[in-house]
Amino acid sequence: MKKIEAIIKPFKLEDVKDALVENGVSGMTVSDVKGYGRQQGHSELYRGAEYIVDFLAKIKVEVIVNDEDVESTLSVIVEAAKTGKIGDGKIFVTSVDEVIRIRTNQRGSEAV
Repeated sequence: MKKIEAIIKPFKLEDVKDALVENGVSGMTVSDVKGYGRQQGHSELYRGAEYIVDFLAKIKVEVIVNDEDVESTLSVIVEAAKTGKIGDGKIFVTSVDEVIRIRTNQRGSEAV
């Protein structure tokens, strides 16, 4: 199993969620996060004063999928989250050794 973490623009969350559900993903975790990459933040004008905003609001979507579903899940996320502009985000894929459903004590892919 693999854990896919996608850092995306906040307004793309619904598109990504809908695309993942269509692709058969049964659950996900969504978090509000802040960060920056090559964008390096930006400056804003507020009441005549200029402020540097280093950390930009982003959304982190986490899903666990079976190994055979990784490529299709990645394609779905990229297609739904892409705007073609800087700051579209990143996707990280890591291995998951074990999953346990607390309520039933199911393990492995049954727990996902």
